[in-house]
Amino acid sequence: MGFAAAFLLLLLAAPAALAVQYTVGDSAGWTTTGDYEGWVQGKTFTVGDTLLFNYGGSHAVDVVSQSDYDNCNSGNALSTHNDGNTVIPLSSPGPMYFICPTIGHCAGGMKLTVNVVAAGSNSPSTPSTPSGSPTTPGTTPSGGSTPSPPSGPSPRQSGAPSIMNSGFMLAFWPVLGAVLAIMS
Repeated sequence: MGFAAAFLLLLLAAPAALAVQYTVGDSAGWTTTGDYEGWVQGKTFTVGDTLLFNYGGSHAVDVVSQSDYDNCNSGNALSTHNDGNTVIPLSSPGPMYFICPTIGHCAGGMKLTVNVVAAGSNSPSTPSTPSGSPTTPGTTPSGGSTPSPPSGPSPRQSGAPSIMNSGFMLAFWPVLGAVLAIMS
């Protein structure tokens, strides 16, 4: 009976250990110079994952609707965060929209869309191109400059999507220890 209870406890804890915490913008963080459309490419955001926004005092993070995202409107924010180190849980499938509410920052590109998939789904997150952005390579955005291709280390090297930097991983080890103690 003890083995069955320990095994059940382990099964309940295992999905939480697989959650990923993504650091938005990798080592650069949430800044006005970030390429967030490029940052999301190839990443799969799953229910249970989290987004970590690191930013300075002149920035904040607003969770907004698609309409407010498209119009850079922070007046109807679903939630506002300004602590400089914000963790947003991805708790339901579907698109999520984030902007910096500081005047001019969102219009300058400090905005992020992620498509959250249900747990067990494995398709990469590729959000639709927001209005006002180029739709074909080589076009110039309204800001007057051509975006440069992303450079730098791969997301795994930067520590962005790693289960080892997730708080869930810290919870896994005590559960595993308890299971082993019960089994012995």
